[in-house]
Amino acid sequence: MTSAISFSGVSRHFGDVRAVDGVDLEIAPGEFFALLGPSGSGKTTCLRLIAGFEQPTHGSISIFGAEATRTPPYRRPVNTVFQDYALFPHLNVRDNVAYGLMVRGDAKSARRAAADDALALVALDGFGDRKPAALSGGQRQRVALARALVMQPKVLLLDEPLGALDLKLREQMQGELKLLQRQLGIAFVFVTHDQGEALSMADRVAVFNDGRIQQVGSPEDVYDRPETPFVADFVGASNVLPAQLVHRLTGKDAPASLRPEAIQIGDGPLSGKVSTQAFLGSATRIEIESEGITLKVLLPKGRSVPEIGETVSLGWGADALHIMDGRNG
Repeated sequence: MTSAISFSGVSRHFGDVRAVDGVDLEIAPGEFFALLGPSGSGKTTCLRLIAGFEQPTHGSISIFGAEATRTPPYRRPVNTVFQDYALFPHLNVRDNVAYGLMVRGDAKSARRAAADDALALVALDGFGDRKPAALSGGQRQRVALARALVMQPKVLLLDEPLGALDLKLREQMQGELKLLQRQLGIAFVFVTHDQGEALSMADRVAVFNDGRIQQVGSPEDVYDRPETPFVADFVGASNVLPAQLVHRLTGKDAPASLRPEAIQIGDGPLSGKVSTQAFLGSATRIEIESEGITLKVLLPKGRSVPEIGETVSLGWGADALHIMDGRNG
């Protein structure tokens, strides 16, 4: 099957800065794919390379099997939803959605019908005559989404589109975006620094750091089986045990990931002193100083919580300690 997006040895340099550094990547048609990483990790530059807003310094990019490196943005079968929405304040919602169709030269009646269909797709029926200023943040985000979809792209690029929304609305939109992607059946490429967004929506996740991909896999793989200490620490804030300690515990000479929720207070191979407590509602997070490192432990509500300064033993299940080879750092 031909990939929707293919990167082969792609780099993008800005002077001495390697924003993207030798990336190989395949995104399937109809896949919800997340590019996850901290600020400056290269994920947004990769999105701009797909869109054609940037050109690679080295390597090649293909879209549905066609070399796209020298193809201008308007000739690529992709469209982008930006975080700031970039709606025209003087145009009503319908004309904002239909703007790309107008530039393309479509007839007014066809533009109107297509824009209304796109608005219905994002649950904004009847909003066409309103101005953007009369909409909530979530509604403006839906208008930006409809404006991208009305062009019928084969790939939809989303550059942190939920970043300006409050938590409750952001969580609502996460579910709606996933349902919409399934309904449309096209590839969504979603850039985010939010691990929760990536894990809850994506079919697969690429974790970026320093311009390189650290790991690609399903949300379950990335969370439960991180390949590098960076992935373990960034996705879910795992405890990364140093190789020396892991060797003493298991005989294997490599760092390991141990998720906070997998640790149990009770009999176990480690002991330490509780240094902090933080009540999170559904759970309490404590930190324990042990073996020269700080271990985070997540105790579900209802579990007994040790006092600060108390010495406790720590244990975990047989499969909880995930050994990492650390090839990418």
